[in-house]
Amino acid sequence: MTAPPDDCLARNEWLCGAYLSSRREILWDAAVQHVQLTAASVLIGLLLAVPLALAARHRRWAAGPVLGVTTALYTIPSLAMFSLLLPVYGLSASLVVAGLVLYSLTLLVRNLLAGLRAVPEETRQAARGMGYGPLRLLLTVELPLALPAAMAGLRIATVSAVSLVTVGAIVGHGGLGNLIYSGMNTYFKAQVLTASVLCVLIAVAADLLLLLAQRFLTPWTRGRS
Repeated sequence: MTAPPDDCLARNEWLCGAYLSSRREILWDAAVQHVQLTAASVLIGLLLAVPLALAARHRRWAAGPVLGVTTALYTIPSLAMFSLLLPVYGLSASLVVAGLVLYSLTLLVRNLLAGLRAVPEETRQAARGMGYGPLRLLLTVELPLALPAAMAGLRIATVSAVSLVTVGAIVGHGGLGNLIYSGMNTYFKAQVLTASVLCVLIAVAADLLLLLAQRFLTPWTRGRS
């Protein structure tokens, strides 16, 4: 018995509008989980990266260990990383977030440190001459000038996290990766393609939002771009 000519689901086609209409809630829930996992991992990674980069900037002996450890973490395969974290977090969303946080540190710390190091020393000296203390110097001079490099790292880390979230499907917390994984196991073409395209759209949207935020926060760079 052949499938009806208008039944793209029965024919298992890659492009299928019936899949979108019939699985709308499933796709929405998976996309929301994907965004939540990405946002949580990047935000936590950023909170950890800032003090690490500051420590590496103000204590030169710490730069080597900080960059070395974060780079080494990035080289660990994702499956091995999740396996190492499994005894601590179990089969939970925290396992995925923890793994992505560790991966994001390399990009975030390295770019933030590069931005801080690029601040001209004469600028720091001028601020100190105007009575700026260490905290005020950091918040109003160093961090704003380091922001373009830091945002570049944040954009790369975010796009990478969107992709790596899909690996969380092996523990049942992969957002759209869950649909890709199950679709591959059942050779459900429309599900694999739709979930993959949504991952790409989320990554592009996140990158554009961060780019707009960067342009808003660094108006002095617009004339040079």
